[in-house]
Amino acid sequence: MRIVVSTPTGQVGSRVVARLHRAGVRPVLVVRDPGRLPPDVRRRSEVVTADLTDLDAVVRATRGADALHWVAPSLAPDPVAAYDRLGRVAAAAVRENGVARVVVQSSVGAEARGGFGEIDGLGALEEHLDGSGAAVTHLRCGYFFSNLLLDLAALRTGVVASQLEVGRRIPWVAPDDVADVAAQRLLSVDWSGRTTQGVLGPADLSTADVAATLTEVVGRPFRAEQVADDVVAEQLRAVGMPPTQVEAVVGMARGFRSDVRREDARDAVSTTPTTFRAWAAEHLVPVLRDDGRTGEDMG
Repeated sequence: MRIVVSTPTGQVGSRVVARLHRAGVRPVLVVRDPGRLPPDVRRRSEVVTADLTDLDAVVRATRGADALHWVAPSLAPDPVAAYDRLGRVAAAAVRENGVARVVVQSSVGAEARGGFGEIDGLGALEEHLDGSGAAVTHLRCGYFFSNLLLDLAALRTGVVASQLEVGRRIPWVAPDDVADVAAQRLLSVDWSGRTTQGVLGPADLSTADVAATLTEVVGRPFRAEQVADDVVAEQLRAVGMPPTQVEAVVGMARGFRSDVRREDARDAVSTTPTTFRAWAAEHLVPVLRDDGRTGEDMG
């Protein structure tokens, strides 16, 4: 089985690669900088150097593929336009090479097809791949636990900051669980057509829930705090983010504050096992205690 993995150095892609290796598959890894891959990963994989925006390179990388794991990076000045372009590239390569199955890393909110900021670009990407002729599964993922690691300055002051109301619950999920679902889909041949699958973690959480859990596992008080959209926008502009990117980031929270009904309900398939408590104990506690003091010492 020939499985192509984009963004194999990412927090999900790297885990997908590890699971494919354990299954005895030698995946094709599409990466701009092969030097970022650990030596043992390179040995167990076929490595193709390519930029995901380069159609010719992606066509070459996916030639002969049975399945493709497509994760679109979102660091462009205009993320929505970048997702749209990456969707066009992926769909064209899939059509050119007759790739049978595609697993797309999408997001809760993509089904709205508007009003979710950056996630609107994933909606466009989904539509491009829906027209590719392949069997496609869009993984509608919840909010990654690991996004908290991007705001360690606030966490170190005991604040869980969010643009959402502190009591609004949305799906939160561990990247490891997303990788599990993606790898299982890639390895399975017993599905066809166009489908979506929620990857929603074990429960919907609010920032108040997150703060309460951190208070328990870290051993010092945390509180949830809502930050206004205009404050976040000003902070992003201050670090040099262009207007299109600012709007894409701020717009995601506006979408989650709306009452759009999720297409992918929480059920036995969409519910994944890793709890926030378990993830935080493994990944956040060591960071928040990196000065060597215990929770008791920190008062």
